[in-house]
Amino acid sequence: MLRILSYCFLLSLFFFTLSCQQQTPANLVIHNGTIYTVNEAQPQAEAVAVVDGKIKFVGSNAEAEKWIDEETEVLDLAGKAMTPGLIEGHAHFLGVGQNKMNLDLLAVRSFEEIASQVAKAAKETPPGEWITGRGWHQDKWDSLPAKMLHGFPTHDLLSEAAPDNPVYLRHASGHAAIANQKAMELAGVMNIKQEGAQIGEVAGGEVFRDELGNPTGVFNENAMGLVTQHIPDQTPESLKRAAELAMEECLVHGITSFHDAGIGQETEQLYQQLAKTGQLKVRLYAMLSGRDSTLLNEYYEQGPAIGLGNDFLTIRSIKLYTDGALGSRGAWLLEEYSDMPGEHGHETTPVPIIGDIALKGLQHGFQVCSHAIGDRANREVLDQYEAAFEQLPGKAENHRYRIEHAQHISATDIPRFGELGVIPAMQAVHMASDRPWAIDRLGKERIEEGAYVWRKLIESGAIIVNGTDAPVEPVDPLASFYASVARKTLAGEPEGGYEPGQRMSREEALKTYTWNAAYGAFEEDIKGSIEVGKLADFTVFSKDIMQVPEDEILTTKVDYTIVDGKVAYARK
Repeated sequence: MLRILSYCFLLSLFFFTLSCQQQTPANLVIHNGTIYTVNEAQPQAEAVAVVDGKIKFVGSNAEAEKWIDEETEVLDLAGKAMTPGLIEGHAHFLGVGQNKMNLDLLAVRSFEEIASQVAKAAKETPPGEWITGRGWHQDKWDSLPAKMLHGFPTHDLLSEAAPDNPVYLRHASGHAAIANQKAMELAGVMNIKQEGAQIGEVAGGEVFRDELGNPTGVFNENAMGLVTQHIPDQTPESLKRAAELAMEECLVHGITSFHDAGIGQETEQLYQQLAKTGQLKVRLYAMLSGRDSTLLNEYYEQGPAIGLGNDFLTIRSIKLYTDGALGSRGAWLLEEYSDMPGEHGHETTPVPIIGDIALKGLQHGFQVCSHAIGDRANREVLDQYEAAFEQLPGKAENHRYRIEHAQHISATDIPRFGELGVIPAMQAVHMASDRPWAIDRLGKERIEEGAYVWRKLIESGAIIVNGTDAPVEPVDPLASFYASVARKTLAGEPEGGYEPGQRMSREEALKTYTWNAAYGAFEEDIKGSIEVGKLADFTVFSKDIMQVPEDEILTTKVDYTIVDGKVAYARK
């Protein structure tokens, strides 16, 4: 009897062991491709297997076969290249969608073309309703209007095009705008004087005026609020529609995660709802706007929100605005602009506030991300960060504070990024778009010393996060990837590239859009590389961007975008 019981026990143990060795079949197997993992221990693979949205296997085609059963979806890459899902490291999510809903002026090449679009919109818009848009940049036009003041056009053509509709068009940078006469009348800034004071004087901003003191229509930095406060708020429905359009646009371009650089209370509530109801198709890492003190105080009290909606929403950082943009001469410089003597740009948030929030971020567990384009702005932010780290060294051990853009840096401040562990969240495509005219703003010496200096920052030990700043630029990662490795405009100029010594290798450029961006959001343990245990987010390309000739990068398309182990976009 004892022998029979022992036999039964051993037989049961055998079948139990056998069942433990049998693995769960994959929901998705992707094979027969060149897979760039961004994992130094296993740089390339042929196949991956996914179970319940997580990577369970990375290896060869032959080994992947054992993960397949009759229920497994199999995606044959047919030799195509796949990378970790691309992460947009700095852009404005709803802005991407809103550009689809309003006048999109990114591609216009003259002020007359803008006026034509406004006139067309005025015919389709009831009198009194606002016409809004974004994307114009006078330094990118093929021709300039005859009448220009302070380097910008005047409102006259817009006022003629839409005399009965207020018009407000934001500069591509988002740091300036032009309004027509109707909009300025509603804002109350058409009068030159009122009770002895000039209308429209704003700290950290400027209303551009002609020689008689009349507004030209251009509002710079904080002065934009004089007009925007009169534009009707968006409805919850329009905000949700903008989010839906943004998700679609991201997926078309292979973006699986998105660092949203500055959200207010309405947007935060929308994201919470979308995450709760499973409607987010792209993972969001949202930065709370430092201008919304009520929202900040709420989050200081409750702490960061991490991994909501199955890791589709995290809110653990704060976005501050130190200066403006180079294109509108709002970037805060140590020395005057080369093309405008006496002008140094704008401090858009008082430096003591930067320091205060840098401390509070450490105290309450929040990362701080400060917009800084000019060398003066970068220095002031680094100084405030460093003071906070010294005051609270225990809480600063893994701060991962960021400077957004870090576009022009003094030579003495470049090493401080690596020394302090501050992350430069840069947008390589800005170099491609801005470099041809930026030299007029800064001059050759400053350009070579500290503008778009990716190589110098990498050598300092800094971890660069890449992106597009959309809708300032189109939300196309391949444009930034190309600019990172070519140092050229998107038209392929000049031969050899601008300051070619500062280019990235293709491996470095891919890492800035994957692992580095994940690190910049404290998420490198769950995304940014193709490794067992991480989220199954992938981007598949029509060409191998790591191998094709440089000029073919921009003709490459995204064939598949895979999020959470599911094909979210397939190119037709």
